[in-house]
Amino acid sequence: MEKPTQHSLTWTVDDTMTAKRIGAAGAKILSTPNMLALMEACALELAQEYLEEGMTTVGAEAHIRHLAPTPVGMKVTATATLREIERRKMWFDLEVHDEKGKCGEGSHLRIMVPQKDRSQG
Repeated sequence: MEKPTQHSLTWTVDDTMTAKRIGAAGAKILSTPNMLALMEACALELAQEYLEEGMTTVGAEAHIRHLAPTPVGMKVTATATLREIERRKMWFDLEVHDEKGKCGEGSHLRIMVPQKDRSQG
């Protein structure tokens, strides 16, 4: 079976995801850090399709643009497209859409690393 090269993840914006919640002035809209968290979570879920047992990925770089506000209560969906794998590096292109249209875009680099057993300290 062929591995997927695209994955989407949808969240509903709530009060804990707003710009106001993180101390920024503004209305009850999705904050840029929370948009980035959605993008990273989406890329991580896609990356897991490519990992060998005992491996995970860590975020290493992100370039994003927040294009439009998304109010509390609206669904927001990130779509990650795997652009390239080079050794341990995985590059993703990302788009974010809410119920009104495109509200974010960017690229993200994740690095494959061994998963550490928490009991080993």
